[in-house]
Amino acid sequence: MGNSKPPTLRFLGATGTVTGSRYLLEAEGRRILVDCGLFQGYKQLRRRNRQPFPVRPRSISTVLLTHAHLDHSGYIPALIRAGFDGRVICTGSTAELCELILPDSGHLQEEEAKYARRKKYSDHARPTPLYTLKDAEAALARFDSVPFSKPVDLGNGVTAEFIPAGHLLGAAQIRLNVSGITAHFSGDLGRDSDPLMRPPEPFAGADVLICESTYGNRLHEAVDAEAELAPVIRRVVARGGTILIPAFAVGRAQGLMYHIARLRNRGEIPDVPVFLNSPMATEATEIYHKHHAEHHVAWDDCRAMFEIARRVGSVEESKRLNTNVFPKIIVSASGMLTGGRILHHIASYGGDRRNAILLSGFQAAGTRGAALRAGAEHLRIFGKEFPIEAEVIELGSFSGHADADELLRWMDAAAHPPRMTYLTHGEPGASDALRFRIEHELGWKARVPEQLETIQLEDPR
Repeated sequence: MGNSKPPTLRFLGATGTVTGSRYLLEAEGRRILVDCGLFQGYKQLRRRNRQPFPVRPRSISTVLLTHAHLDHSGYIPALIRAGFDGRVICTGSTAELCELILPDSGHLQEEEAKYARRKKYSDHARPTPLYTLKDAEAALARFDSVPFSKPVDLGNGVTAEFIPAGHLLGAAQIRLNVSGITAHFSGDLGRDSDPLMRPPEPFAGADVLICESTYGNRLHEAVDAEAELAPVIRRVVARGGTILIPAFAVGRAQGLMYHIARLRNRGEIPDVPVFLNSPMATEATEIYHKHHAEHHVAWDDCRAMFEIARRVGSVEESKRLNTNVFPKIIVSASGMLTGGRILHHIASYGGDRRNAILLSGFQAAGTRGAALRAGAEHLRIFGKEFPIEAEVIELGSFSGHADADELLRWMDAAAHPPRMTYLTHGEPGASDALRFRIEHELGWKARVPEQLETIQLEDPR
């Protein structure tokens, strides 16, 4: 790669889907990958995780990571195993959360591959994990943490700045300056009124904007989270049921415990046991305590959030939960039912109409969570079909993503429009709806890129 080439940006993921966030910038003889996420959901998307990376991993200079969620970070161990030998740069909180998330991902993949081999429900005669626990642990040695709002020199005149994005502890927008051109990656933007995180810093403008569009065609309900949660808990407990809440171990689980603790303290819900069945969520909660300055939860509420739940550690304890018929609340990962201990609880409790399953966040197309939201009467789990008789409730107030109005307000803070806005990290209807609003309400140029499309930053079209 010669220095005479104009800077380009290639969309390697998060196009037409909310997963697989990957953007490759080539400039000044360097290849910089912004985010390195797993594809999730539909099988044809998940197959991309097994395909050779579109460029030689060893040719990539640096990975810049917006935040720790697997759809942004989860492919890093596979990239390193395939030959990437550079550094992964992110904020300190993101690095700490990745120390939980990536080894857990490797472990789950190993366990799922073993189970599939034993039960013979895989398409492959000998299914293997995409990467292992050891791969993930080795990948963590490549991480370098940087502070917010301080330019980082990436070499050859390329600089990056990590700007608070809300959404999750450590989450950042990334602003790249290359060859005199600024490219701004929104990452996942949080909400203006998130119960845990501070709002994202407003968009300061750039030559090119790459913006998420997860909720580009939706507005969040104007309902208080506790006002939404309390009557559901009272109703299900009154009929002797168990409440299952699939939740992302990092971010969503903490928000749920925060609200449940506040409701319990005010006497607005029954005093039933609350179980946090996710060792990773337990450790993540401790990290939230450590980085108290990054969120706005009061100390007393933060302590209550930590103490409200009985933390389930061992597999044996988790299994015992499935034999206890008393009313209770179980918060467990994963949030979209793509894996983890929650699947065993769904298999055990999903067939009883006294129980309830509360969907607490976005459910990507092709996931079990999306199937439940659409009214599925059966779920395929571990190669078997399990009936769903439990009440399924989608909570509208718990999303960690900005909705369409919030995204537009965030953009409108810029003094001047970008030459082009590219909308990614959204399903087709959401991305196109946001494109339409940007063009007609802000008067900006916007479009939705294609998978593997390459654009020139000097003349974005």
